Amino acid sequence: MIKSNKYTVTAALPYANGPIHIGHLAGVYLPADVFVRFLRRKNVDVVFICGSDEHGVPIAIQAKKENKEPEEIVNKYHYMIKNCFINFGIQFDNYSRTSTKIHYEISTSFFQRFYEEKKIFEKESKQYFDEKEKQFLADRYICGICPYCKKNDAYGDQCENCGNFLNPEDLIHPKSTISGSIPIFEKTKHWYFPLNEYQEFLEKWILIQHKKDWKVNVYGQAKSWLNQGLKPRPITRDLNWGIPIPIDGYKGKVMYVWFEAPIGYISSTIEWSKRKKIDWKPYWKDENTKLIQFIGKDNIVFHCIIFPVILKAYNSGYILPDQIFANEFLNLENKKISTSKNWAVWVHEYLEDFPNQQDALRYILIANMPDKKDNNFNWKDFQRRNNNELVSILGNFINRTMTLVKKYNHGIVPLPSNFTKKDERILESIKNYPNNIGFLIESYNFREALTLFMDLARVGNKYLTEEEPWKENKEKKRLDTILYISLQIVGILAQLSEPFLPHTANKLLDMLRLKPCFWSNIKNIEKMLTPGHLLGRFSLLFKVITNEEIEKQLIKLGKVKKF
Repeated sequence: MIKSNKYTVTAALPYANGPIHIGHLAGVYLPADVFVRFLRRKNVDVVFICGSDEHGVPIAIQAKKENKEPEEIVNKYHYMIKNCFINFGIQFDNYSRTSTKIHYEISTSFFQRFYEEKKIFEKESKQYFDEKEKQFLADRYICGICPYCKKNDAYGDQCENCGNFLNPEDLIHPKSTISGSIPIFEKTKHWYFPLNEYQEFLEKWILIQHKKDWKVNVYGQAKSWLNQGLKPRPITRDLNWGIPIPIDGYKGKVMYVWFEAPIGYISSTIEWSKRKKIDWKPYWKDENTKLIQFIGKDNIVFHCIIFPVILKAYNSGYILPDQIFANEFLNLENKKISTSKNWAVWVHEYLEDFPNQQDALRYILIANMPDKKDNNFNWKDFQRRNNNELVSILGNFINRTMTLVKKYNHGIVPLPSNFTKKDERILESIKNYPNNIGFLIESYNFREALTLFMDLARVGNKYLTEEEPWKENKEKKRLDTILYISLQIVGILAQLSEPFLPHTANKLLDMLRLKPCFWSNIKNIEKMLTPGHLLGRFSLLFKVITNEEIEKQLIKLGKVKKF
């Protein structure tokens, strides 16, 4: 199913006004990382791009509240987020930031061309103004009653309850989320992008070309916006923190963060290409390259509507996304994750509380991935799945096999003989796992792929338990054959585990004294773990998580104010 030999994969730029939490990982970065690691093992030319989104009103307001410069805020969180990704095993080729010189240059060139070619227009309008704070209010800093579903606390750009795309003036009983006061209208001028002129293009591209291959939630939201009819949208803001408008006489106006932030995928790729001394254009302008974008559910409109229109309007051969992947939301202990209320499991804190256990969280988040509907993370389930699955199934099978080989054959792969029909069925069946798991990953069914991976460990455990190689009356030739077959399963698990559990894969490959191989060669593992091959030193791969450790996390959550 791999559609090309060249892929550009992007993950949504995390906003640098706070740390990342497990919802971000499960929604965007883990599925993207699994997919990219798989492509690399398929020997595909792929570049994996991300970076910090560092402009916009929230950062400016946070800086004001903390009496700091915006640069101080974004520097703190940029490095915190970047280090979390590195330590957690999210393997970007380039992790940039939208405050770089190259991003300013690329974003400015887009805006400049649109201005020169009259693809944007200036318009005076009335915009909500917070008299108490003496500032114009961005869409996200106005809330009120949604005109469609009548739910309270809808934002000025979108209602999170019904998903409708809004304008601030659509809200019923609007108020400022900064001061809580009722805003007034003040005149201002902004530059607008005529999205309505691209309605037909988007309908053909989305509703016809991607009707069958996009996820239901992505396609459905995009279709809903198109059904409402697109309208011109402002692409500038009254703000001092951001990329200045490259037109004389517009001091105090910057590019709307959702205009310039997606361009960050391009500027980050160019930054990577300069470092690697290669041409970036084939990754964005070759029609044979596949662009895959992993995003959050709340970012669908910007990636399905605004960014494709920007690429189309620039008219310079940019490819459009082949797939835009968005999961649903991950809840925490049956409540919606809330960064403002501190109801979250922060990745940097997890790394401190559970050192060297990144793969335990990767496993549980992939297993609980909210791919088709909102899903839930709770600490008791985290403990149960770690102890009952990673430790007792995967870890137990590998530990038993390696211990038995060391005990009965001095840590050397034994020579098999006289395969039974059951042996032959096992050897034949395990060769199907790479293709079957690969198909699921290519289809973006990451939970199912992980389940199938763990099923292979179950096959190994069942085989060992039934064959009982530890029994004293076991004939040496039969013992060697059982251990040989068990080692072949361990070897396949080691190779297949890398997209899901990269830290575990590295340890296990070292123990087996193997190197990673291309995905298509995994089924030929018997050519790597051949009789006479000396295994390395073995150690336990997973740690049992105690009740005390879980209780500590529950107490931490219990201190968060109830809401």
